[in-house]
Amino acid sequence: MSDQKSQQNRPRKQGGPGKQGHQGGPGKQPYKPHRKPDKDPVRFLAFEALRAVDERDAYANLVLPPLLKKAREKYEGFDGRDAALATELVYGTLRRQGTYDAIIAACIDRPLREVDPPVLDVLALGAHQLLGTRIPTHAAVSASVDLARLVLGEGRAKFVNAVLRKISRQDLDTWVEQVAPPYDEDAEQHLAVVHSHPRWIVSALWDSLGGGRAGIEDLLEADNERPEVTLVARPGRSTTDELLDVLGEESGLPGRWSPYAVRMAEGGEPGALEAVREGRAGVQDEGSQLVAAALANAPVEGRDERWLDGCAGPGGKAALLAALASERGAVLLASEKQPHRARLVEQALAGNPGPYQVIAADGTRPPWLPGTFDRVLMDVPCSGLGALRRRPEARWRRRPEDLEGFAPLQRGLLREALKAVRIGGVVGYATCSPHLAETRTVVDDVIRGRGAGNAPFEVEWVDARPLMPGVAALGDGPDVQLWPHVHGTDAMYLAVLRRLA
Repeated sequence: MSDQKSQQNRPRKQGGPGKQGHQGGPGKQPYKPHRKPDKDPVRFLAFEALRAVDERDAYANLVLPPLLKKAREKYEGFDGRDAALATELVYGTLRRQGTYDAIIAACIDRPLREVDPPVLDVLALGAHQLLGTRIPTHAAVSASVDLARLVLGEGRAKFVNAVLRKISRQDLDTWVEQVAPPYDEDAEQHLAVVHSHPRWIVSALWDSLGGGRAGIEDLLEADNERPEVTLVARPGRSTTDELLDVLGEESGLPGRWSPYAVRMAEGGEPGALEAVREGRAGVQDEGSQLVAAALANAPVEGRDERWLDGCAGPGGKAALLAALASERGAVLLASEKQPHRARLVEQALAGNPGPYQVIAADGTRPPWLPGTFDRVLMDVPCSGLGALRRRPEARWRRRPEDLEGFAPLQRGLLREALKAVRIGGVVGYATCSPHLAETRTVVDDVIRGRGAGNAPFEVEWVDARPLMPGVAALGDGPDVQLWPHVHGTDAMYLAVLRRLA
């Protein structure tokens, strides 16, 4: 079965851990278990996280921390190794969901859509242990069946046992060769199954990246790798030297590109650092740091006193911009439409040495007057296809039609940004997506006035490449697209425009 088909047929939100009945026969009562299995806190936690992602459209990076905290409090002896295993099970299962669904579909005698979602979650967790970790086969199967007995009942536990035993007979490479179509017959679907991405995303990323097979495979592989934790030292409040001294040579490395970045060793806890607890430093992908720094580096004509972050939530770029603005005696206005996200921005900016202001306002209906600002950053809401390393569940949640919903908002925000900047000032349009429909197409449409009732803008492109000094492989310009497999960052896009009239 293909990845695309298995994803389309995967059921969602049709029951929960306590629902009775066999996997394909509603109303049938499960057998009573031969024994009441002991709760395995690691696998039970992983199952709870996957159910939250599926049932509530939650994000794993938001669900996991409170679940881990609860487990540490509830289970004696639950330690860092347990937390690391639970995290790997959740993220590994989500990243490889498409591949595992195709394998599971090959091992059952009914369409995937007829298997209840909680059963699929247990099966996928078991498949990841069998095919994606070094956990011994017997332990992976036994632990998964015990989990099934606990959360599904004995009848469905027997089904889980039978399926996982079939899966355990072959390794991942052998399974993928069996369930993926040959590359020469259907290249996009082959890559979708092998690298566990929906076909439409493979197609979109390939179009954005260009080139041949090697580049797209490198990108898809990078999406399935665990990203590094990167810190930002906020200027005037902390330094990279301070962070590196605290972390030590074994736990901290300088950033690859950003002068404010420090990379943490795997397993490091950012919250344990005093600078992070005090807000003098934060957790921020290096790509996001580069976008904020590039806007600050762009040359402007005349005064340089008023800066705007027009989509500031949750506050990472705003905090860096505020610090850079303070060093020059400029003031940052951070605007965020959603009040709860505006409060996150306030928390991120608290303690900034210079003046700033945070407001809750809609950037498409702004309260500020035209021509007010010297620099404007508009990091618009988008599909998030550039951050699939960090939010692997987003690849299964997004649909092609979602881009149509973002398009009017993205164009409206960029139009208002160009109105908000004064003549001679600069606007940075940024997205955490490499999709052409969210990047260059948006910018071209806005500056040319495409769309009913829209007038063109008199602007010039600013070459963004020199604004990221030392960063390699930035393409032909004038805009910049960062890539996980090339730069080790999220796939951030940046266009810089100077207002001429």
